[in-house]
Amino acid sequence: MADLRAFCRDRSIGPDQLWGWPTERLCQALGWPSHCQCAVDRYRCEQGAAPDLEVPNCVLLPGDPAWPSCLDQADPPPAGLFVQGARSMLRHLNAREAIAVVGTRSASEHGLAMAEELGRALAEAGWPVLSGLAEGIDAAAHRGCLARNGAPIAVLGTPLDRVYPTHHRSLQQQVGEQGLLLSTTRSGCRVHPGHFAARNRWLVTFAKVLVVVECPQRSGALISAGWASQMDCPLWVVPGDARRWSCRGSNALLRDRATALIHPEDLLRCLGDGPLKSDDSRLMSRKLLGAIGTGASLDQLVHRLQCSPAELAPQLLALECQGELLCESGLHWRKRRP
Repeated sequence: MADLRAFCRDRSIGPDQLWGWPTERLCQALGWPSHCQCAVDRYRCEQGAAPDLEVPNCVLLPGDPAWPSCLDQADPPPAGLFVQGARSMLRHLNAREAIAVVGTRSASEHGLAMAEELGRALAEAGWPVLSGLAEGIDAAAHRGCLARNGAPIAVLGTPLDRVYPTHHRSLQQQVGEQGLLLSTTRSGCRVHPGHFAARNRWLVTFAKVLVVVECPQRSGALISAGWASQMDCPLWVVPGDARRWSCRGSNALLRDRATALIHPEDLLRCLGDGPLKSDDSRLMSRKLLGAIGTGASLDQLVHRLQCSPAELAPQLLALECQGELLCESGLHWRKRRP
């Protein structure tokens, strides 16, 4: 979009004039990729000779400085993105600095608990948590991320102004306010199953790692796992009950190629701190490790650091997940031996 504005400014012409140019002339002048040219042609056919060319603020087009260039590697990439929330998160998506957590809508209690724990741990470690905001595993991961004031990112299979399932209205609003909502489907567009299949692809395109928590033998999470294999995206899977139908697909991934995730700290040891881990948080972690010394209780740490238990608890959990600390009985903490 920025390239188009510059082109119009340099030549003192408006978008309304460009609208009538033949496709061949547009191609030569703007140098857009073929998928953009095809999308423009379709849009011009739909809108007619005198359209409203005002681009809504929620629309992000190829060529815009904020456009995630990783999408251009897809064949074909989306013609545009519809965004709501913290656009600063787009740079982390472009750099593939988000962790995707996906799974079945009909999850077990164990699966839901693991997804929520993952969301919390990743948020504490400074990693954006990426999912599809679907029922079950997706929603649990986002709730865990929100609970730790993290950065949830949802790639929707519907337009931004539509909530599916409908009872996720509050959750979708929270994600849009605290993190980022993305869709490749414009408002008013009729939703069909292909939109959800495409959503699974974009999740992997943005992800540094894909975690499948629980899924049956026919699941969108397996489609995401297939894309992960093609895109060289590391795949982690939470082992599930071998007798439960909703775990058969994810357990099969373990048999084939995936890395087992028994506890969030398994993943965090490999990832380290995320891009959102602040310098203040790192400084607090160093102070906390120093205060623990050879071992300390929560009351002792509160006294030594002059912090409240509520301030210390997230830091202690994060260091435990990273494998730095062990929590013993009586809320007594000590450093893990190398």
